[in-house]
Amino acid sequence: MKLNFGFLVLLFLSQLSIAQDKMDAYLFAYFEGTGKGELQEQLRFAVSADAQNWKALNSNQPIIGSDTISNSGGIRDPHILRNDGQFFIVATDMFTIKDGWGSNPGIVLMHSKNLTDWEANAIDFQKEYPDTFKNVQWVWAPQTFYDKDNDKYLVYFTIRFSGQDNLDFYSAYANKDFTGFESEPSLMFRAKYGAIDGDIIYKDGIYHLFYKGNTKNEKGEEIKNGIQQAVSTSLEGPWREDFKYLDSYANSDIVVEGSSVFKLNDSEQYILMYDLYSSGRYEFQRSKDLFNFSEKTENFTKDFFPRHGSVIGITKEEVQRLQKKWGGVPKELLNEGE
Repeated sequence: MKLNFGFLVLLFLSQLSIAQDKMDAYLFAYFEGTGKGELQEQLRFAVSADAQNWKALNSNQPIIGSDTISNSGGIRDPHILRNDGQFFIVATDMFTIKDGWGSNPGIVLMHSKNLTDWEANAIDFQKEYPDTFKNVQWVWAPQTFYDKDNDKYLVYFTIRFSGQDNLDFYSAYANKDFTGFESEPSLMFRAKYGAIDGDIIYKDGIYHLFYKGNTKNEKGEEIKNGIQQAVSTSLEGPWREDFKYLDSYANSDIVVEGSSVFKLNDSEQYILMYDLYSSGRYEFQRSKDLFNFSEKTENFTKDFFPRHGSVIGITKEEVQRLQKKWGGVPKELLNEGE
């Protein structure tokens, strides 16, 4: 049998590329819920082999100082995305330890090609878009979604204006440098009772938008809250709101927020994790279709106390890079002698 050498070379290169891109571990981006107040609202990383047992990098110290990337001196709610060999982080530009909860007018955008060296730019909505956002009070929990159809990155977040009760999702496409927006952000979705902490994931032709929602009585008083979702066949909407609560605590006095969904490596399962912020816990539920989730929650094993974070898969090469930069990677992910 005659072998085609060119075909064999292409096959080898193809298999090499697959091996290089294989996700062997997980990276958790978060901010801390304990320790010195001035150090809590800072970006941190943790790594896991199985997405359940986690080890903080850099001895659970910030991997980059908030005072070097934000206007306020603090960041919250970091969301990390990987796509096409690049990495993107967006976060709330807010330093509540110093400034309180009165207002925060912007977000932070960061990008990297190697996970260890980051470029950042902070956007102040009041200064950047004074006509529309002059009276913005909060710009909360931004996230990024790669729009494959348009080959652009959609950044979305919750907006509240001073003197208004609405908590609505706004969005805008990032510019090519990921330092700002192509145009002024516009309304993306308005939940009936308002919503925060949006998280979009795509599966089988459907965009799933998870968020912390609530239910109000005829007097406008909140009587229930928890994790809900809206779905759409287009990023442009319309979004169909489902008023069902997905988290296991919606019918209890335990409150949750900061939901984030990610797919397990080499598995059809998805993890819905969330922050039990008043209880100091972080737990998760499982799903295969993003509509039905396990009723019983599971716990993370960790040596840190994360607040509202997000998770991506990472390769062995990236694991080694993170270890070299900050240390703390679980031993089972390191080569012998490392």
